[in-house]
Amino acid sequence: MRYSVLLASIVVFSLVSTAKVHAENWADKMFAETSHDFRTVGRGTKCEFHFELTNKYEEDVHIAAVRSSCGCTSPSITKDTLKTHETGAVVATFNTSSFIGQKSATITVVFDKPFYAETQLKVSGFIRTDITFDPPEVAFGEFASGDAPEREIVITHSGNSNWRISDVRSHCESLQVRLSAPELTPGIVRYRMRVSMKDSMEEGEIHERLTLISNDRAFPTTEMDISGRVRSAISVSPAAVNLGSKPADAVIEKRLIVKGDEPFEIKDIVCSDQRFEFEIPVGSKKVQFVKVRFKGDGTAGNIAQKIRIVTDLPGDKSASCIVTGTLAESK
Repeated sequence: MRYSVLLASIVVFSLVSTAKVHAENWADKMFAETSHDFRTVGRGTKCEFHFELTNKYEEDVHIAAVRSSCGCTSPSITKDTLKTHETGAVVATFNTSSFIGQKSATITVVFDKPFYAETQLKVSGFIRTDITFDPPEVAFGEFASGDAPEREIVITHSGNSNWRISDVRSHCESLQVRLSAPELTPGIVRYRMRVSMKDSMEEGEIHERLTLISNDRAFPTTEMDISGRVRSAISVSPAAVNLGSKPADAVIEKRLIVKGDEPFEIKDIVCSDQRFEFEIPVGSKKVQFVKVRFKGDGTAGNIAQKIRIVTDLPGDKSASCIVTGTLAESK
């Protein structure tokens, strides 16, 4: 009898452990990355990294809390609830004004829906005190697609008059950098750096960084954040449409609002699911209303469909939304 009880306990423990691993795995799979190295950054420089996550599941995902193991990093979230196919981010802010030297932290993301899970995100970096940036980041703010804004940053290095910047690099091909000749005073080297955005920058959020290459053998590279948002010339609202749970032969109607910076005409609406029908408005306006009608054909299953609205703006500018839902067999 004792042997049977012990064996039963082992089986229960194994099932609980397996369930826990499974719960952790579903949460981890939503993240594109789970670690980030800020590398070497200047004191007071603004440093943020967005750990992006996408809800790949049918159920809503809810983030209950985020916490950090170290005060050197402050976590926050862009949204706490993600519907199916929606994206969000856990933002890790490196506190360069309050800490110096090598620092690292673990950010724990706690989920309570659709069921409990935790994901751990790792961040690290080295905060140096001899270099500062004014302003502390290259912040472009929001600007229209096709614009080419420019920002000036003053880079100051103290303690070594022989310090020089030899190159400035970035993985983003839509950035241009111009560096002035060094301004020298006893113990201080100062550069004025102008960073401009090319009109080829893709629409959406900008989270890039510049790498300064110097003749400092101990710290040959220093990082700087670039942030901004390229506003789309055309947008659709809502960006995610949920049809809910309906019978497989249901007829469902929704309305989309399409907006532009200038008057436009809708040329076409592209959708691969033939069960969707659209009423395309006539004429050129800054705001257009599109009626969407879904006519179920009796086929049960899940819906996850992209609708793309094509306009007559230069380059056939378009905007897209995602439609989701569940169709159950009619009783």
